[in-house]
Amino acid sequence: MIAGIDPGLTGALAFLDPDNPTTVATFDIPVHQLARGGKTKREIDAVGLAALLAQQPIAHAFVEAAGARPGQGTASMFAFGRAYGIVIGILAAHHTPLTLVAPGIWKRHIGVDKSKDSSRARASQLLPHCADQWPLKKDHGKAEACLLALYGVRMLNGTAERR
Repeated sequence: MIAGIDPGLTGALAFLDPDNPTTVATFDIPVHQLARGGKTKREIDAVGLAALLAQQPIAHAFVEAAGARPGQGTASMFAFGRAYGIVIGILAAHHTPLTLVAPGIWKRHIGVDKSKDSSRARASQLLPHCADQWPLKKDHGKAEACLLALYGVRMLNGTAERR
């Protein structure tokens, strides 16, 4: 399986069989709801994520490279960076080959613009048999993870740009 991972608390994982691209499984990144300071906070469930990744025979993982975004607060950026680090750490602990891909690279290659609906629409065009896995706006992470896995398959086959 080739894994595509859209990291972060609202991200997702996709597992794509490169020999049978109709075989795709998607999962939201597992998270915990925690009460802190009178507020409910979300935190990545590292044990749940490790278990999910251990269940799949992953030949290679393609993870969207993280970076700071303009206007994003320090607390949310720290939470995203923490989740990103957990994803990378679990993949490393499983000895999974890994490629970090900048969003602009894979999105340009696949034909996706910056809107979340664009990812869902393009994933439905390229993987129509899987479109039922991202019917709602909140499922954009699943669509992006699938597209990232598809980019990974193309990259491994030598048909995608490598930057």
